[in-house]
Formats: sequence, structure tokens, C-alpha cells
Amino acid sequence: MLPSGVPARLAADAVLLAHAAVVVFIVGMLLAVAVGAARGWGWVRHPWLRAAHLAAIALVAAQAWLGRVCPLTSLEMALRAAAGERTYAGAFVAHWVGRLLYYDAPLWVFALAYTAFGALVAAAWILVPPRPFRRPRHAG
Repeated sequence: MLPSGVPARLAADAVLLAHAAVVVFIVGMLLAVAVGAARGWGWVRHPWLRAAHLAAIALVAAQAWLGRVCPLTSLEMALRAAAGERTYAGAFVAHWVGRLLYYDAPLWVFALAYTAFGALVAAAWILVPPRPFRRPRHAG
């Protein structure tokens, strides 16, 4: 249910932007780790940031192998349908990559690509390990 006064198209566009931000985070963070390791950027070794990155690509790959559409894609399409706009079939990345590059591939190709990218993220975890997680200090 949308808050009163928020058109479905605007909400769909907001979900699209959020989804794009997730993609940028997943891809950009791997690049940042590689560059940051070479340049000595300490923040690329932050354990919670790295764990979030690994979890994000693991979730994307798992969804793809299970044949599930991302919840953000489903939400965006539902909002577009509510706004009377045309929706698209399949996954967010498959749709937008196809629109940007005019390339169409079966969903298993994207599942394989997500898995390979996840393997790169896992390799970065090993080659550029994050700092250890720290226990919170209790005031006492």
C-alpha cells in the first residue's frame, strides 16, 4: 500500500533507482576493494561492509539459481502495473542489460554470471581480507 499522494509510477521509479544502487554497490565495491588494496584505503577492509557485499552477491546468485525474481523487481513491476504502465518479464539485470546492450540471454547465463561474480567477491575476501570483527565495548 502506497502512502497517500504517492503515485505508483513515482514509487516504481524510486524502486528502480534503489535496485540500480544495489547493482552499483555490488559491482562498485569489488572494484573499490581491488583499487583500495593497491592504494592502501583502510575502509575497503571494513568487516561489516565486506560482509554486506558478500551477502548481497550471494543472495543475488542464490535467487538466480532458484529461478526466483528479485523482490525489488517484483515490487517495481507491481507498481508499474498499478500505474497502468507496461511491465517486463524476467529479472531486473537481464531486462536492463538487454535494453542497454541489446543482448538477450537465457536466465541460466545470468545465474552463471552472478555466481562467477560471487566467486570474484569471495576471492577478494581472501586476497584482501577485511579487518576482524570486533566485539562491542560495554560501558561499565
